[in-house]
Amino acid sequence: MSSVLAAATGCAAGGDAPNPPAPASTFPAIAAFDYQLGDPYPPAPGVQLVVRDRTAPPVDDAYSVCYVNAFQTQPGDENAWPEELLLTVDGVRVTDPEWPDEYLLDASTDAKRAAIAGVISAWIEGCAADGFRAVEFDNLDSFTRSRGALSLDDNIALAARLAATAHGSGLAVGQKNAAEHAPRLREEAGFDFAVAEECAAYGECSAYTEVYADAVIDIEYADNLPRRFEDMCRDAGSPRAMILRDRELVAPGADGYVSESCRE
Repeated sequence: MSSVLAAATGCAAGGDAPNPPAPASTFPAIAAFDYQLGDPYPPAPGVQLVVRDRTAPPVDDAYSVCYVNAFQTQPGDENAWPEELLLTVDGVRVTDPEWPDEYLLDASTDAKRAAIAGVISAWIEGCAADGFRAVEFDNLDSFTRSRGALSLDDNIALAARLAATAHGSGLAVGQKNAAEHAPRLREEAGFDFAVAEECAAYGECSAYTEVYADAVIDIEYADNLPRRFEDMCRDAGSPRAMILRDRELVAPGADGYVSESCRE
């Protein structure tokens, strides 16, 4: 057993720990937000919430959400992870078919989940120290791309560990992906809100809002609109907070930049 897994096993002798209650601060009721995972830039007037990568600074006068890729590696970062924490099938690392430079993390055992959480918990605590108010964990649905090597239960168990760290640091925790499993994720992992992508385009919004009510933010993308964005905004089934962005999330002034908001 590697030193990474041995240390993790020692810290997790009791198995995956239950998630503590959510922090006292509740997710704000907002209408206008921005999703900035590329270069950070000043948000437009009236923006109440901004999601930024964990390596970027939070926005001082907005509710700032810290993006963490918690179930796959960031592009180019795979060699920074211990080899045994990267998922392999038949000796080959498993990648995300849509993002082939992202490698799946192996959450298949308690020891590996503890080791992964040991790395990511430091990032979460860094988000809190930097002044973020919440965190979103991306690629929760990585088990669907694992060729059967991972299960929903595996990823819920890892999510619960990470949510416990976030709550302990005073951060609210956002579910990303896996809309159909929202009831279990809220109950078992302790998520406080949802970050949806294209829920209006794919008819998934109610799966989030029935569980999280108004604590849902949705990003629609300009290259996959089934109808006019204005009509999607007027749809009673759409989340209160919904924006339109370009898929590459480029900064204002860059080619392809798109940013529209459903405002009250």
